[in-house]
Amino acid sequence: MKIESLYQKFKKSSGISTDTRKLSEGCMYFALKGDNFDGNEFVEQAFNGGAKYCVVDNNKAVLSDDCFIVDDVLTTLQNLATYHRNEIDISIISLTGSNGKTTTKELINVVLSTQYNVSATKGNLNNHIGVPLTLLSFSKDLDFGIVEMGANHKKEIEFLSNIAQPDYGLITNFGKAHLEGFGSIEGVIEGKSELYNFLKTNNKTVFVSADDSKQLNQIGKYQNTVKFGSNSNNDCVVEFIEANPFVTIKYDGIEINSQLIGNYNFGNIAVAIAVGQYFNVTRDNIKSAIENYQPDNNRSEIIQKGSVQIILDAYNANPTSMLAALKNLQQLEAENKYLFLGDMFELGADAEKEHQNIADFAEQNFRDNVYLIGENFSKTTTSESIKKFKKFEDLKPILNKLNLHNSTLLIKGSRGMALERILDIL
Repeated sequence: MKIESLYQKFKKSSGISTDTRKLSEGCMYFALKGDNFDGNEFVEQAFNGGAKYCVVDNNKAVLSDDCFIVDDVLTTLQNLATYHRNEIDISIISLTGSNGKTTTKELINVVLSTQYNVSATKGNLNNHIGVPLTLLSFSKDLDFGIVEMGANHKKEIEFLSNIAQPDYGLITNFGKAHLEGFGSIEGVIEGKSELYNFLKTNNKTVFVSADDSKQLNQIGKYQNTVKFGSNSNNDCVVEFIEANPFVTIKYDGIEINSQLIGNYNFGNIAVAIAVGQYFNVTRDNIKSAIENYQPDNNRSEIIQKGSVQIILDAYNANPTSMLAALKNLQQLEAENKYLFLGDMFELGADAEKEHQNIADFAEQNFRDNVYLIGENFSKTTTSESIKKFKKFEDLKPILNKLNLHNSTLLIKGSRGMALERILDIL
């Protein structure tokens, strides 16, 4: 079926669904395949659940004239998303990076939303399926669509950029994330910079931190660039004041007091301000948006339980974000500090070295009250003062015995470690 014809059917539907357990009445169901399932097998269930149309790539799944057979369902979903993106012709802002993507996306969203009609990636739908679904959720009455793009190997950002075709873009940072797929930090830089390559090739606008030499090297002499940072020569001047624990910055003669912890969030705030300024959002609206934004979903959340302050950052972790979180805790004014650190995933051959580096830093700078959890952390070489646990279940009896009165806790690990479970025990 031609994409133009399918698009006309899409416009008559209530939206896209890829999961028969989450159908909306009148939707278009795409029968995607996974490692352990084949969406073609659920077409009847989709129609019974309210789907108006079904897109399939198995002739046996065609149950009526409202089933559309295509060569590949996933490729069709991606092509339909690009077709829709061009039909509605709104401004697309894309972002990627090793750390801080979702927080930055949400900050840009709240800043622009003070004066414009904006929609953004929901949660972390940022891969080869999530990006098309995000684009297909956008409508022509929007001023901006914000598209988060994730990757764990080279050529993925290039692929996603060709689907989304952004008008504006930014990279939060280059860090030691997904080393198993990228191979090295150099591979990360090359892979993430595929967004810059797309923007430069198509003469689109790049937002870049003038304080990040690695990013400036990737931009080169490209002119269509908006630079932000503390230098007065920048297009947008934003100064870091402190992070104790919340980040305070200075912009256009005023202080902005965020509810984000850690100086590592300064760059995320700064680029949101730069985007807002570029699109003429007023200073007061920028300040209000950033000061009212509260992180959630286990991302740098501050939770107060009696005299115990908890920094919950258990959504994800890699060596760069882990070290940044430890350095932030190091400079906080707190009577007693506890570390609960979980394994960092997808590091490949670098896993042993990177976990040892974090264990060494924790031992040198915190000594007592350090708890390392997971297969990799349990194998690190440390003194006996560092408590190590191969499994989360082994930690549970210890948690019940801790006296955490007047303490600050950092809980951080990769998503698969689910360290937010510590809160239930405490």
